[in-house]
Amino acid sequence: MAALALPTNEVEPAGAETSTRRVQRRRPMVADAHQGAHVSEIGGNGLARARVADVQRARILAAMVAEVAERGAANVSVAHVVARSAVSRRTFYEIFADREDCFLVAFDEAVGSVAASVISAYQRPRPWRERVRAALTALLQRLDSDRAMACLLIVESLAAGPKVLERRQSTLQRIVGVLDQGRAEAKGSADPPPLTAEGVIGGVLSVLHDRLTASSSARDRGDEGADGALLALTGALTGMIVLPYLGQAAARREIERPTPVHPSKGAPVRREDPLQYLHMRLTYRTMRVLTAVAEHPGASNRAIGGVAEIGDQGQISKLLARLGRFGLIENTGVGAATRGEPNAWRLTATGHEVHETIVGLESQVP
Repeated sequence: MAALALPTNEVEPAGAETSTRRVQRRRPMVADAHQGAHVSEIGGNGLARARVADVQRARILAAMVAEVAERGAANVSVAHVVARSAVSRRTFYEIFADREDCFLVAFDEAVGSVAASVISAYQRPRPWRERVRAALTALLQRLDSDRAMACLLIVESLAAGPKVLERRQSTLQRIVGVLDQGRAEAKGSADPPPLTAEGVIGGVLSVLHDRLTASSSARDRGDEGADGALLALTGALTGMIVLPYLGQAAARREIERPTPVHPSKGAPVRREDPLQYLHMRLTYRTMRVLTAVAEHPGASNRAIGGVAEIGDQGQISKLLARLGRFGLIENTGVGAATRGEPNAWRLTATGHEVHETIVGLESQVP
């Protein structure tokens, strides 16, 4: 992805701390923005910087997932991620400690996204076997809908470093505890040993790993139909899970049940950079200016500069002109045609979309 970078002197200065907690520690500034005596009507530096940090974080994580899916975790560098996300290397290290830290956050967010669907399906009151099938169905649906995320979770997390492996193992242990409840469901002379759940999970992951790597290889060769639906494995995998607990008859019934239908229609959803079409870096100054225009449509250069707390009229003029070149704002005032007359800046349709996306991202980050 090509990146048209804004001047580096607009980028927020780097602090001494470099960790994923940096963004979270800025967030109280958002709440304080409405209380401070020297904060502008739209929130000032704290709100704008928090919004920019949220957007840049989202773009970096989306780039990490996409690069991992294309190159493999072992082959992805920070340079690959920053090039795809259109942020600077300096910004990357302001948000993440290193490549492994970034991958770990992407892994955690993917686990959280999948877990929300799987836990909801499993917790509905019904027999254990039905709960297992429902949870597995939810898992396969999510993996089918986002193959890049599926690759990261199932395949590439094995090659992403010791911290990720430790987090992966911790996640799997929680699943082991759930499946181990099947021992209480065992009937007759069946007495599954304690390691049964671990073995079952290992088998399921092995099947999914093989299917995902085969699909990836087929796509690389340009084969049609490379993305075979994982959802088609629901019966076979459920049968594999219940077999040691409930016996062959129960496993056979699961295998013979109809394959669930994916609730969504159309092509699978692909994880994307939320502002990939923008091809520019959003710094706290440009974000303050964009927000000022959004909150004060029709305002002049001087008014926008006052709201955004940028007193240098030359600087505010350059920032407005740059946002105009990117098609985010437009000048509808007299100054658009007559030099020296007041301008009147408003968001374009693209500018409204970008601003709404940024506000939405801010509300999603914990």
